[in-house]
Amino acid sequence: MTDNQSVDLARYGRWLKRGVGEAFSAAIGSGSGDLLWADGDPAPLGKALAACNAAATGGDGMRRLKTELGVTYASPALLPDGIGPGWLIAVPRDDAAPFGIDLDTVAETMADVAATLADRNSLGAEMDVLAAELAERYEELHLFYDIDRHLAKQDLGAEVLQDLLKSCAEQLNADVACFVRPADNVTIAATNLSKPIHNLDLVLVEMRGDLFRFVSSSRSTVVLNDMKDSRRPYIFTDMPYKVLACPVFQGLEMPAMLTLLNHQDKPDFTNSDRRLGEVMAHQISNVMHMGEMFAEMRRFTEQMAAALIEAVEAKDPYTRGHSERVHLLSMRLGEALRLRNEEMENLYWGSLLHDVGKIGIPDAVLCKPGRLTNDEYTFIKVHPERSYEILRHVDRLKGAIGGARHHQEKFDGTGYPHGLRGSDIPLLARIIAVADTYDSITSSRAYRAGSTHEAAVKEMRRVSGTQLDPELLDIFLRLCDDEPTMLLKMGIRRECDDH
Repeated sequence: MTDNQSVDLARYGRWLKRGVGEAFSAAIGSGSGDLLWADGDPAPLGKALAACNAAATGGDGMRRLKTELGVTYASPALLPDGIGPGWLIAVPRDDAAPFGIDLDTVAETMADVAATLADRNSLGAEMDVLAAELAERYEELHLFYDIDRHLAKQDLGAEVLQDLLKSCAEQLNADVACFVRPADNVTIAATNLSKPIHNLDLVLVEMRGDLFRFVSSSRSTVVLNDMKDSRRPYIFTDMPYKVLACPVFQGLEMPAMLTLLNHQDKPDFTNSDRRLGEVMAHQISNVMHMGEMFAEMRRFTEQMAAALIEAVEAKDPYTRGHSERVHLLSMRLGEALRLRNEEMENLYWGSLLHDVGKIGIPDAVLCKPGRLTNDEYTFIKVHPERSYEILRHVDRLKGAIGGARHHQEKFDGTGYPHGLRGSDIPLLARIIAVADTYDSITSSRAYRAGSTHEAAVKEMRRVSGTQLDPELLDIFLRLCDDEPTMLLKMGIRRECDDH
């Protein structure tokens, strides 16, 4: 007898013993001959168990068996924890006469114990089913959590799809999770390989062919577990993998497909896998839709920004291209600083629209070729605040406002509009100030030609620490030295060009 089985069956054994009384020795044994619990001498009880197994017959209830030891009373029972069929046994003791023998009570007790064990087994089976269902629900919940986490990201491009596919492969224990959109020649795959897949690229290409066309035509999920499936030669030829392919709809159209692959020796795809795959396909559809909406919003914002910049530059033809050049230099400086994605997004719009406030400056002042009067200069100094007033109404641009509003502040605190100094000036504004200063020096005006790169460097070093952030300036100048082609593309003159 093993300890865990003895403990598990002890209460049933004690119940059996109480029912049969002191006139009997009692035992519980398995159909394979193991004595699992006994009250009395194990040797004769073991022999009685062997006799029960040898004379096993169908049916329920107590039966009377003659053995070499005499009479044995036994009842078949389904034992718990996977032990299977067994016996409840009662053997009259040699000295049973003084205690009296009540066979009706023995039969009733055995029936009650057997019924209770049967109920326990039934409950155990139900618990196993429930546990399996809970495991499936856990997979679903975990996958939903991952989906929600990925969708919380602002960038809904290929990177998010890659992350979603990785989660799908891991949660469903699939070797490959793949998204294909043949019309745009898009294939994105994530692997969770149990063992290598040879020529994986070829397998991915195959998905975009007959398999995609079949799913598109049927407009329903396709599951291929059996290697002899009659559909396999027509839709996934010579590919020895189990397949779960789900359509990805956009409205009434099916532009894409989600496919899961497994090696032949892995378990079949189940209905639960199919359900989760279809959930993932639906979420990928949402990602595609939201990505298209964000792309459309971005195009609209860029078009509006271009219209504002065009309106400003139409007032002063000599500044045409200034916003784009400052934008380009600012973004390269932001990349060199390894700014976070959100900061780069704000720098993108702040640098592009830093001078939009000039739209409110009179043409006579903005385009004046000579020196400005104090009053005219005051008009110019208002443009950062005008930029703020224009941009603050656009929620998407709120993070860019600081860069546009404060790009005319000076590092020593003598700038405008608020006289901020040092690190009190927003970082994006300090970046834009470096780019703006460089382009202002190297760009031509009505009253002068643009200076060379070397002249701009000399002047910017002169105002380092007073007008410009010295650390950012050093990084910018190193960037210019490391990327001479950038200056060449911008048409910046070099002193060597003048000789």
